[in-house]
Amino acid sequence: MRYLIIILFSVFSLSVSFAGGGGCGEESQGYDPTNTAYHHIGDANVYSIGPWNIPLPCMLYAPDEGFDMFSSGKFGIGHHGTGHYAYKGYVLYEGTVRRIVDRSFPKEKTEVECVYAKDVDGKEVIHVKYHGKDFVTHNKSTADFGMFGGGITSYYDFSITKNVVSMFLVFLFLSWMFLKIARMYKERVGKEPKGIQSFIEPIFVFIQDEVAKPFLGKHWERFTPYLMAIFFFILALNLFGQIPFFGGSNVTGNFAFTMVLAIIAFIVTTINGNKHYWEHIFWMPGVPAWIKVILTPVEVLGIFIKPFTLMLRLFANISAGHIVIISFVSLIFIFGNAGESLMGSIGGIIGSLPLTLFMMAIELVVALIQAFVFTILTASYIGAATEEHH
Repeated sequence: MRYLIIILFSVFSLSVSFAGGGGCGEESQGYDPTNTAYHHIGDANVYSIGPWNIPLPCMLYAPDEGFDMFSSGKFGIGHHGTGHYAYKGYVLYEGTVRRIVDRSFPKEKTEVECVYAKDVDGKEVIHVKYHGKDFVTHNKSTADFGMFGGGITSYYDFSITKNVVSMFLVFLFLSWMFLKIARMYKERVGKEPKGIQSFIEPIFVFIQDEVAKPFLGKHWERFTPYLMAIFFFILALNLFGQIPFFGGSNVTGNFAFTMVLAIIAFIVTTINGNKHYWEHIFWMPGVPAWIKVILTPVEVLGIFIKPFTLMLRLFANISAGHIVIISFVSLIFIFGNAGESLMGSIGGIIGSLPLTLFMMAIELVVALIQAFVFTILTASYIGAATEEHH
């Protein structure tokens, strides 16, 4: 019964944010499940909890005009995180700040008719309608080297976004929990675990005995704090993202976040690599010279492929889970023709509810598995770099 209440509240929270919408005048195209899914797995300058939008600090830098800092509440946040006002030459579209290309646009807080997406040569371009005139906006700068259609534009967003807030919330919770557990160990020396201590200890011992010791050998104590940190941080963020009415954050499904985790794993592995590890990569004793010409580039490439696969695996699995859940909820609006058909919406709910409940149960398992996989692979990479020659 408890899980049924959770899933009903989750569907309601997502449904509130899905409902309504549209664009501006003739540009309104009704409900778009693809854009809705991408919007809900993306980051935002607004923290949305059901129908409520909490403003977050915007820290924006444009090389031609300098640094601006203000609250996203200046945009008059409306449905789906889209603002009713322009401010400092910026607008808010679906939770993301966009900069207006025309710099003659008023810099003071200015009410606009609407902010909407328009198809231009097969690409989605965000427009602002003000006094009956359309103003184009720049895409958000994304250092993805064009892999995902992004690139550097006229401004940079250093804001505290929804994902950043989620990370801080999870960090504070984990800090409180582990400090409390540490205090319990000091106060209960020689006694059996109690309360939250008894819940965390088996998990901690499992990672220690099944991951750290087998893969790291005599170095296990040195790297255990790092392995525990990434395991519990990833797990907590995964679980936090399963609660839509807490914002439905997709931190571990964010490419930038998993990239940072992978870079840290790469640095830890690289700086701790011993002589035998590097010798195996660049020299390979006992291997004929002509084979080394083939194997050495492969081994060098493997140094970078390992963290790259770490990054992609976590990103893809968590994002996919969020997209599937949102897709199932979208059945309500697809069958109900975006709210126009009551019977269609009821049919969508009947089909959506069990599928969403099932996927949320699967995602709980995936949350644990992906945290474990990231940790065990990181341990194996460090173990290979620190292993003594036999």
